Amino acid sequence: MDENRQPVILDCDPGIDDAVALLLAARAPELKLVAVTAVAGNVGLDKTSLNARRVLTLAGVAVPVFAGASGPMFGEQVTADEVHGADGLLGIPAPEPAFPLGEGTAWDVIWQKAQEYGKELVIVATGPLTNLGIALVKYPELPSHIKRIVLMGGATDFGNTTPAAEYNIYADPEAADIVFRSGIPLVMCGLDVTHKAYFTQDEIDQLEALGTPQAVFAARTMGCGVEWHQRFLVPGAPMHDPCAMMYALEPELFEGISCWIGVECQGKYTRGKTVTDAYSDAKMSSGSNATLVTQADRETFVAHLTERLAAYGMP
Repeated sequence: MDENRQPVILDCDPGIDDAVALLLAARAPELKLVAVTAVAGNVGLDKTSLNARRVLTLAGVAVPVFAGASGPMFGEQVTADEVHGADGLLGIPAPEPAFPLGEGTAWDVIWQKAQEYGKELVIVATGPLTNLGIALVKYPELPSHIKRIVLMGGATDFGNTTPAAEYNIYADPEAADIVFRSGIPLVMCGLDVTHKAYFTQDEIDQLEALGTPQAVFAARTMGCGVEWHQRFLVPGAPMHDPCAMMYALEPELFEGISCWIGVECQGKYTRGKTVTDAYSDAKMSSGSNATLVTQADRETFVAHLTERLAAYGMP
């Protein structure tokens, strides 16, 4: 029954790992995916809004997709097509969309759905936080209507775009700063946990062996991560965006710390860094604004994610 399912908006920039998060959300029995909002990020908005519909078509659902921001609120646009390919999906075959782009902007849809579902709406954000930043500026009452934001982004000790910054936060630090200061309960699944929630090549092969179009597609998107992340000394492909979606589905698989997290917007070398007092003297913790996810039960994570994708082969 829909009444017992968690209403969710997935705000994303597909992207190979966003695509796996989409496949998880589309079939999850616990969720009611009420909208997908696309933002420029890994590739341009024309491609992210197209890819979201391609992946949902692969999933066999027609969840409405709405386009959002074509660039950051401030500063120059930064893409990650060197990781995700020119089309955002590394050229991995996916069907053409079976449904058109929805009418309206992402931030207006976020506000409309927040009003519709009251304090029950959860937003899972797996791209730059531009759409949410704009929504919060345009609709100051939005925080009182959102249950939680689970985001993939940030890190405590290192970056993957600069030495200090993770990509999603670096791509629009000002928007991220607005989100972290919004008062909405936040869960940050950053590099601290995504590099611990990885698939080995053997586990990717087992996923592909399921043989469904969805599992094969997911496995092929994961495969590139094994080689790419060798330089980060990760023994497999980190599940960046799927980690945030899996937290929304099964938070018991993870451990976290309640703490204060802020975003550096000005630093010459540290722009886009998420700064936390979780491991310091905790002088800011009286104003804790987030849960910093630090650990994952990796073997159970892999098993459950695989099971969820295997569901596409069931009647």
